[in-house]
Amino acid sequence: MSLPESMSRIVIVGTKSRMDEAIEAFYQLKALHLIDHTTGADGLSIGTPMSRNAKASERLLKVRAMEKELGIKKHAKTPKVPVDEIRSQINADSVENVEKEIMSVLDRRNDLNQRITELNSKKKNLELLGPIPVDLDLYSGYKTITSIVGSVTEDPTEVLKTIGDIEYFVSFDKKEGGIVAVFARKSDRDKISAALVDFGFTEITVPEGKGPVSEVLAVTDEKLTDLNGQLESVGKELEALQMKHQTFLKASDEQLSIEIEKGEVPLKVAVTEYSYIMDAWVPTNRVEDVKNELESKLGNDIYVEFQETRGRRMEEAEEVEDRYKKVPTKFNNGKITKEFQYPTKLVSVPKYQEIDPSVLIMIFLPLMFGFMVGDCGYAIPFIILGAYGLKVTHHKDWRAIATVLFFGGIWAFIFGFLFFGEALGMHFVTGEIENTIWGGGVNVTWDMLLGVTFPEWFSGLLPFGHGVGKLEAVTLLLKLSVYVGIVHLMIGYLCGFYNKYIQHGFKEAFIEKGGWILSFIGMVVLCFVLTQVMIVEEASIVIRGQQVLIVTAIGFILLIAGVIINFKREKAQAILELPGMVGNILSYTRLAAIGMSKAGMALAFNYIVFGMIVGIQNGVSSIIMLILGILLFAFLHLVIWTLAILSGGLHALRLQFVELMTKFFEGNGTEFKPLKIKREKTILTTENINKEV
Repeated sequence: MSLPESMSRIVIVGTKSRMDEAIEAFYQLKALHLIDHTTGADGLSIGTPMSRNAKASERLLKVRAMEKELGIKKHAKTPKVPVDEIRSQINADSVENVEKEIMSVLDRRNDLNQRITELNSKKKNLELLGPIPVDLDLYSGYKTITSIVGSVTEDPTEVLKTIGDIEYFVSFDKKEGGIVAVFARKSDRDKISAALVDFGFTEITVPEGKGPVSEVLAVTDEKLTDLNGQLESVGKELEALQMKHQTFLKASDEQLSIEIEKGEVPLKVAVTEYSYIMDAWVPTNRVEDVKNELESKLGNDIYVEFQETRGRRMEEAEEVEDRYKKVPTKFNNGKITKEFQYPTKLVSVPKYQEIDPSVLIMIFLPLMFGFMVGDCGYAIPFIILGAYGLKVTHHKDWRAIATVLFFGGIWAFIFGFLFFGEALGMHFVTGEIENTIWGGGVNVTWDMLLGVTFPEWFSGLLPFGHGVGKLEAVTLLLKLSVYVGIVHLMIGYLCGFYNKYIQHGFKEAFIEKGGWILSFIGMVVLCFVLTQVMIVEEASIVIRGQQVLIVTAIGFILLIAGVIINFKREKAQAILELPGMVGNILSYTRLAAIGMSKAGMALAFNYIVFGMIVGIQNGVSSIIMLILGILLFAFLHLVIWTLAILSGGLHALRLQFVELMTKFFEGNGTEFKPLKIKREKTILTTENINKEV
């Protein structure tokens, strides 16, 4: 368990003319979490962005537009460009020059796409007009005659026959529909159109052209082929431009984003005509360093004043201005524990005044995962895959998964080797309890399969000389699961008590959390007595006779005392929550249940596979059966291995989120985010390494 780092508040006052230099110094420190200045606070106004921001923002929009048009992905891998080099390129209008080069090609592409779209539309209409034996130039050019041309869903021939003084052509197919062309007086156009409406008539535009439709269609196809060829050539040009400018664009994107971010710092500080004033949170152990560094770089043009070191009592936050109430949370974890901050932040960021649950998750999440898997055969791939993931990936989601696989795999190996004594669902050593197949008395254990005899000291390492059988020692595993649940939940209650203690003092902690601790202990004691009296076998009974009454009385006293303490705050909820405590404890039986389900699947799969292999005789068919058996064995255990990740990981995580953290974790904190620069596409050179870290 650990609290977030202690934070102190400082005020920085500086000369406005040197604000640009000061901002660079702030970013070098990587320790200042700015407190946003609010309009009207202290009668001071908010600053305005740096003058360079307008130009940088304009260029950044252009860069991102070019990245989108060229299909450059957000996480595309590119060589790192020295900062001085990319700055000089941007200042030399390289963004604008690259934009001209790319836009000239994009304009050609857009023009080609538009022409291709128009020709495709023309081609579609020409294909519709193909069955009509009329040249294109005959559809128009008359003074008193008009043409009505369009597609129909039903044959209008019978209706057209009844209309006099017209010439019509109809081509109709029941499946594909048809086309109709009617030539009539201009004064009859509306009447004919109305008559065709009942036949699903949709008028089309007759393309311009002369001669037969087939000839115009052939010419159109030739043009389309030529334009598509040009479009393909333009596409290759764009691909070449992507390769040519990808590194520059990604580096420019990063550099311009950094410049804009720095240029917006004045929006968070107060300014006067000649100075600026800013408040910031700093880790307490860095206050003197921050003060000395800023004064050494800016001399008399900056003044740093320590204001307070914020304690954990909530009363301290209630006595200050609203903008100073919420202290940012800076995680205070070691290298390994940092990997477990991700699941904590999935729920929420811890408050400054409460315990960070990352340490507890680091301990219990892999341990519970390992207990549920409990098999050396599955553990080794977990360890290898997790170690590889931690080495190669920097993505927070994948690192979180790799962390659970690595450390959970270590625990799975420890439990599998020293407690369950098994790999791939089979014990290392043949014991009293034997798995048999086909009733033939074949012991499916590793010493039998390998034809070896393990030394006695090895058997001495394992419980019962051969390990705990997951499908036989059900009672033992369920008990262990319950005991783990009691310890896990008790830690949660104690953490809740500690949180309230540091926030409000012992009295408030005892009233708010002490009652739940007493109720929980009392409920555990009563459940223990109940199981001793009703469930436990005679040989396993721990308390007898008068001891039962004494322990029961102690349990009732603790339970009632807890309810009385809780009732002042919780009212009826203090009683209604008591059955939930039992449910919380029983929730941990999933640790045994998942382990047994995996063992049951492994037993069934081993039964199937070894059943195939046992009766194999010499011959080609037997070799084939042996190969199939080995492949089936690998596939089926891969299924179990995959399910172990899902079931073991999700249920172990659930026990942290739902059972443990709900007992003490409130969250809703603000993560400490100091001014700092994160570079991925650009790199500092030796010359300016001291200017920006």
